[in-house]
Amino acid sequence: MPLATTRRTGLVDQVIGQLRDAIAQGEWSIGQRIPTEAALAESLGVGRNTVREAVRALAHSGLLEVRQGDGTYVRATSEVSGAIRRLCGSELREVLGVRRALEVEAARLAATVRTDEELAAITELLDRRDAAYRVEEIETYVRADTEFHLAVVRAAHNDLLTELYRGILEAVTASVAATTDTRLPESEAIGHRGLLEAIAARDAERAMAEAAGFLDSLIREA
Repeated sequence: MPLATTRRTGLVDQVIGQLRDAIAQGEWSIGQRIPTEAALAESLGVGRNTVREAVRALAHSGLLEVRQGDGTYVRATSEVSGAIRRLCGSELREVLGVRRALEVEAARLAATVRTDEELAAITELLDRRDAAYRVEEIETYVRADTEFHLAVVRAAHNDLLTELYRGILEAVTASVAATTDTRLPESEAIGHRGLLEAIAARDAERAMAEAAGFLDSLIREA
């Protein structure tokens, strides 16, 4: 999607907004280098100083990373994600700890307020996850596992909780990939059938225990 030419008022804020939208909409993916300062200035119809200020602001908020002599890269898809990625860094244990704080409460709420439609969606995602594990399709498995957890969080019907979780979604995906070994027999892999059953039965206490249990196990091994 091409960037629109900006108006002549509030140029830096407008450029920040357009770059932020381009990142959020997938114009540039995580880890991808964005166009050069000169190219962006020409596309937007603004000066290079304006682009430089906008990039600096987005780097400060965690969306971009400026690598001297190399270029500017996308680091996160939202300010929330960027902030939490800075907080957690690359430490797996820290990411898992944040996941535990959010996912245990989400499991409790989902067991209490989920709808039948949400339960069906959660079940379908878990089936897809487990099927991918059996045939060792790691990318499909990681994606389905992440979507499963996000669906549980959404079923909690707490908008702030969902927004916080979406903010760490890249870190969640990375933690799933880092803790998955599809070479293990399925019986030895971490499963989520107990969590699904607890949510289906509207058993909030068991849902919390199931969510805490597998994350505690991962934290101990991290």
